[in-house]
Amino acid sequence: MRETEATADARRALEVCNACRYCEGFCAVFPAMTLRREFTSGDLSYLANLCHNCRGCYYSCQYAPPHPWNINVPQVLAQVRAETYEEYAWPGPLAGLFKRNGTIVSLAMIAGIALALILTMALVDPSILYTPQQGPGAFYRVIPWWLMVTLAGGTSLFAVLALVMGFRNFWRDTGGRADELRPGRPLAVALHDILTLKNLGGGGGGCNDVDEGFSQVRRRFHHFMFYGFLLCFASTTSATFYDHFLGHEAPYPFLSLPVQLGFWGGVGMVIGTAGLIWTKIVSDPAPAARNLLGSDYALLVLLLMAAATGLLLLGLRDTGAMGVLLAVHLGVIFTLFAVIPYSKMVHGVYRSAALFRHALERRPTPPPGNKPSDRALGSAA
Repeated sequence: MRETEATADARRALEVCNACRYCEGFCAVFPAMTLRREFTSGDLSYLANLCHNCRGCYYSCQYAPPHPWNINVPQVLAQVRAETYEEYAWPGPLAGLFKRNGTIVSLAMIAGIALALILTMALVDPSILYTPQQGPGAFYRVIPWWLMVTLAGGTSLFAVLALVMGFRNFWRDTGGRADELRPGRPLAVALHDILTLKNLGGGGGGCNDVDEGFSQVRRRFHHFMFYGFLLCFASTTSATFYDHFLGHEAPYPFLSLPVQLGFWGGVGMVIGTAGLIWTKIVSDPAPAARNLLGSDYALLVLLLMAAATGLLLLGLRDTGAMGVLLAVHLGVIFTLFAVIPYSKMVHGVYRSAALFRHALERRPTPPPGNKPSDRALGSAA
């Protein structure tokens, strides 16, 4: 990662923290920090993405503003995180989309919805678009199957490729090796931390979501959003199985597996995203990087729109509003997958990679004489 004003500020802050050690028992960042005497740009990238913005260190720090040293670890690491998103983006020419990202995501959502509506109206008879469509294949009578696959399938495959390449760039820059990417205890530990959102609990008592008081609120809202998203993905996967392997065309009954997964996933995403928006509005702005709030809000609104339009489509799918709602929902989903690699959504990839690196660093060191190399030397002697 390149040297910037943000990395210089982060290095200065962490050098002070490394000398102080008051926050040593806090979140994962501080134990990882103490393993280093100097901080390369790759180290800063790793530590910034290991940070879950729990803010506990800010309220505990004796050098935080208004102290002249102005140590604000959550803020400077948020700035470095944002720069890593741009630094590791693939393909490189699209990295510029991270600048003014809130505006980009908002315009992309409008464009995606407009494109889906225009294509639908151009390809489908208005009498079909504005009249109730029911029974198997109703969705495909409004929007052709090939158009759904082209828009949603194409953008999702591109998003996966871009995220994989971003992970590769992050892993290399932070000192990771290809041979470390294998199953084992470190991977299991990292998966546990990812799935439980352990580090959104701060040092154990919770994060400082709104002020210096400890709370698990943001962690719970993240759980709703995270698992809601996974349920929606499972819904799409099961619907694909129903269609291609069982020969059952959508829409499916409300009590069917795809619809139940999508319904509860959508509810979870609405609760999670709305809750996180509320948390940002009422939280203390002092530890936050204010220039990044626009991109945060834009992504949360996009996720909220994806869930809300899906639930609205489910509720009104037997009415004449289904055609327009289907086009709008598809446009939002198309936009979501298109912007995932170039929005804050990538934090899930880099944070997961940082947690895996942290698990690797915490591996117990074999005692002398138990290493394979030591045993080989003993045999030779």
